Amino acid sequence: MGKQRKTPLELGKRERQIFETVTQLRQASVSEVREQLANAPSYSAVRATLNLLVDKGWLKVSQQRQKGIYRPAAGVEKTRRNAAKRLLTTFFGGSATEAVAALLDVSATNLNEQQLSEMMEMIEKARQEMQE
Repeated sequence: MGKQRKTPLELGKRERQIFETVTQLRQASVSEVREQLANAPSYSAVRATLNLLVDKGWLKVSQQRQKGIYRPAAGVEKTRRNAAKRLLTTFFGGSATEAVAALLDVSATNLNEQQLSEMMEMIEKARQEMQE
C-alpha cells in the first residue's frame, strides 16, 4: 500500500465503504461496487472514489474490455490483519483478551460447537508456539 501503513479504519466513511466492498468482492467494476452500496452515489462519484483509493495505494486497477477492474492492493489476509491490529489498539488498549471477550459477548449465541472447537485449537496452537 505504498509508503503509508494505515488501516481501512483511517479512511473516510465513503472511502472505507467502497474499499470494503471491493475487498469483499475480491475485484469489481464501478457498476458492481455501486450495486452493493446502500444509497449509492452517482457512477462518476464511485469512479472518482475508486481512483482516489488507487492514488492512495489502497486499490489497484486493470483494464478489462474497456472498463476498470479494481482490486485491493494488499492481499485480503494482510488487510484483515492490519485492520485487526488497529481495532485491537484503538478499542481494546492492545488487549487480545478484552477483544476476544467482546467478540464472544456479541456472538456467543451464534457460535456452534465446531466454531468453538476451532477457536480452542487456535488458542492451543498459539500456546505451543509461545513455548517453542
